[in-house]
Amino acid sequence: MKKITAMLAFLLAFSTSLFASDNDLWEKSTLNQIMERKVLRVGLDAGYMPFEMTNKQGKIVGFDVDIARQMAKAMGVKLEIVNTAWDGIIPALVTDKFDIIMSGMTLTAERNLQINFADPYIVIGQSIMVRNGLEDEVQSYKDLNDSKYTVVSKLGTTGDIAAKRYLSKAKLRLFETESEGAIEVVNGKADAFIYDLPFNAVYSSQNPGKLVHLDTPFTYEPLAWGVRKGDPDFLNWLNNFMRQIQGDGTYDKIYAKWFESSEWHKTLK
Repeated sequence: MKKITAMLAFLLAFSTSLFASDNDLWEKSTLNQIMERKVLRVGLDAGYMPFEMTNKQGKIVGFDVDIARQMAKAMGVKLEIVNTAWDGIIPALVTDKFDIIMSGMTLTAERNLQINFADPYIVIGQSIMVRNGLEDEVQSYKDLNDSKYTVVSKLGTTGDIAAKRYLSKAKLRLFETESEGAIEVVNGKADAFIYDLPFNAVYSSQNPGKLVHLDTPFTYEPLAWGVRKGDPDFLNWLNNFMRQIQGDGTYDKIYAKWFESSEWHKTLK
């Protein structure tokens, strides 16, 4: 009897300890802090069509922004957009400048060492825009892997990584923004721009006759939301939120607005 009583006492103490531990974890959760603050702070780098861009009124809009707005609505809180330079966006998340990265970020093993990711919300890949006159000569990334070509991309992105990995023989120049790199090809100062397919598809449609888009991606890149380490409650909520909006048609509606329509092109700067 004494052994049974002692065992019950141990189990009670153990379960109480677990409950206290779980409660402490929730108290520290970003989700709990958002609910108490009543503001969802989203970090992004405005300049990546059609995920996040600045319109003529100076407002940041795009696919990620509309998803973030739905997220804040589901939480019952206000949305605050924190526009952040790409090369500092992960350090800014880690140091609590905002709650989540929603900026078309590719989930990579290297980034996953620094932060955690929710389940991917879209899969894309790198594609190529080449200058006029090269369309017969260059038909895939393999054709560009030659020292006679100059390729450009955005610094610190998977376009940068892909160019170094697959086009090591070509001359590589990197720029702070997508637009700076792409305009080099339009102006004939570079032979090709390596970057995410959605951006290249939109940019080429906005500049007809000025370059050629090779629209078959040559990499596999799942995009996902980034959060700080050690926060299972927030990750659980984010994954279930994505399942909900994918199931009720909200995701498809937002996707159609930004990926299947070109009406928003004329609203940009």
